[in-house]
Amino acid sequence: MFANPLPRILPAGDAAIAAAARALRGGALVAFPTETVYGLGADATNGRAVAAVFAAKGRPKFNPLIVHVPGAEEAERHVTFSPLARRLADAFWPGALTLVLPRRADSELSLLVSAGLDTVAVRAPSHPVARALLLAVERPLAAPSANRSGRVSPTTAAHVAEELGDAVETILDGGPTALGLESTIVGFDGGAPVLLRPGAIARAEIEAVAGPLQERKTATVNAPGQTASHYAPRARLRLNAADAAAGEALLAFGPHGPRDAKAAMNLSASGDVREAAANLFAMLRALDAGGAKTIAVMPIPTTGLGEAINDRLERAAAPRGGT
Repeated sequence: MFANPLPRILPAGDAAIAAAARALRGGALVAFPTETVYGLGADATNGRAVAAVFAAKGRPKFNPLIVHVPGAEEAERHVTFSPLARRLADAFWPGALTLVLPRRADSELSLLVSAGLDTVAVRAPSHPVARALLLAVERPLAAPSANRSGRVSPTTAAHVAEELGDAVETILDGGPTALGLESTIVGFDGGAPVLLRPGAIARAEIEAVAGPLQERKTATVNAPGQTASHYAPRARLRLNAADAAAGEALLAFGPHGPRDAKAAMNLSASGDVREAAANLFAMLRALDAGGAKTIAVMPIPTTGLGEAINDRLERAAAPRGGT
């Protein structure tokens, strides 16, 4: 924990970014916006700083962290690209795709970021604040979502402050995130691409470059966001609900959402899964704050980004045996 009683929320201008870069180089934690969600950043080459990320999040040590870099050139200092991985990076970086790649023996990354694995999850974000911060700090940043482990990911600076309090020194405020859903994670098995986590880039877009994606074959956590219970509000979730029961809040989707719930919000009245993805975490947080013990969630199509939305909802609804 840091000495300041509350984190500083700073508009993400040049001076604030420069100050945040100095703090990161000194081992502090800084939250910053990406196009997906807000990240809790630490110097990925500093083992003490990376350990502070785990402590701030209450995160299991077996859950790896995503390392953020400006681009493929910087990533190659730490990981090895296959030809297919390079094509994916060329197609989607900077952007919301994380690649899990073999770690180079001479990488300066803290071993904690890999949680004991011989691979590293790496991506190049496209958000201008994230990119400016990476260029200013001149170091790779380990940056999982800036929330307590297992909880709903933050899409605004205020969400970060609510979640982490004085565990983070500075929060760079870049406004609400555009995509509102974490990155898609792709790994490789014998050269074949494997979908490790659905996310803000739909399967079809990736398969247009990489060919068919294999499914994850093991329960072992080898990439971020794979624990069974994750992304969860305090309230329980009841999925595929046609209506809300007495006392339940309602997370609706589409033009015919019921109106008689204790509280109701609609991810997308027009049935647009992209709009739903952008609203998902913010609306879960808002409904959770209303105090309902259960949030009923209407069905959401599994096409396009609906696959990732349903993945997050299923993990949020899973039994909570721990973090």
